[in-house]
Amino acid sequence: MGRNRSPTFENRQAAGKRLGEALRERDIEVDMVLAIPRGGLPVGRPVADALGVPLDIAVAKKIGAPNNPEYAIGAVAADGSVWLNSDVINRREIPRDYVANTRAEMAEAARQKAQRYRDSESSLSLTGKRVCLVDDGVATGATARACIEQIRQADPERLVLAVPVASPRAISDLEALVDEVICLVVPSEFRAVGQYYEQFEQVSDEAAMSYLAAE
Repeated sequence: MGRNRSPTFENRQAAGKRLGEALRERDIEVDMVLAIPRGGLPVGRPVADALGVPLDIAVAKKIGAPNNPEYAIGAVAADGSVWLNSDVINRREIPRDYVANTRAEMAEAARQKAQRYRDSESSLSLTGKRVCLVDDGVATGATARACIEQIRQADPERLVLAVPVASPRAISDLEALVDEVICLVVPSEFRAVGQYYEQFEQVSDEAAMSYLAAE
């Protein structure tokens, strides 16, 4: 894949429209779309609209490595559901106290974010529901794993993961955790999610929440 390769998607909304079309073409029926804030909401809105179902959120925060918070060694969801990359933690000899303290800090941050987005303390009832989890892409899969664990604990009837683009390794790992995966692009030389978007600006909380309010 060369440096001059054209982006696959114009922006997140355009990617969401294509993703929604793909889900409809495969006759995938769900009761609810859950998007991972912030970047997942501009994708999730057109997906939910295409399927004619409500849009809500699944929130998780990365657990970053010491001195390198952008490098995920795990992730934790708003309800405390966690995924840890034990191989990396052991290989780098990351202290257990650091992992435990950062996990608790990020779980609280995720809980507060979920409360702010929903403007409520109440949690979703997903028992027996068919759920579609959406994000703007998957690189390591850390946050997706934590969200999947949270959703699974709510005992849904079916869980589908739908993303515009993902790394081959991450999507392969995630396939084992859900009932079905819909991914439009799985590049063999994946480097970063933003590489596949013409426009991939940061999404503010205010902008992300506006997609929840949209009809």
